[in-house]
Amino acid sequence: MTLLQHELTDFTVQSYQNNEFHEVTKEDVLGHWSVFFFYPADFTFVCPTELEDLAEKYADFQKAGCEVYSVSCDTHFVHKAWHDANEKIAKITYPMLADPTATLAKDLDTYNEADGTAERGDFIISPEGKVVAYEVISSNVGRNAEEILRRVQASQFVYAHGDQVCPAKWEPGDETIAPSLDLVGQL
Repeated sequence: MTLLQHELTDFTVQSYQNNEFHEVTKEDVLGHWSVFFFYPADFTFVCPTELEDLAEKYADFQKAGCEVYSVSCDTHFVHKAWHDANEKIAKITYPMLADPTATLAKDLDTYNEADGTAERGDFIISPEGKVVAYEVISSNVGRNAEEILRRVQASQFVYAHGDQVCPAKWEPGDETIAPSLDLVGQL
């Protein structure tokens, strides 16, 4: 089963951001691009390197009109404690979503019931709240924020230009492809 075009179900979760707790709902996600960045747990090993990488690219995501939401099955209190205790996590200004009941993790099929944690998955969500791209990888392999940003930008391009597709390694400003019968077997 694929999650492509899966629409997020209604949700309300607590968030930690900029020394404040606040709720985030499905309504907050609609109307703009989003990345839901699931990771197994706070106070772990690979996760802080990934979240720091996202923090360092956060302005680029915002410039692209995309909000980043990191998500784990920890509580918002644990997110705050980790933010206060770790210099890598202290750099984060994007919302850190708390999913202790695994509502989001189950909806996006990243919940590992045996461990009670989310798998390492990232989901690009359209302004309508639908999954347009995702990857789920082994919990011992970190991801690259720059590549996720590139996939966001490519997804935004094809969303706006339905008659074009983006080839491998496409970056904004690069040539795209207009699929046609004439190109079959020519690329």
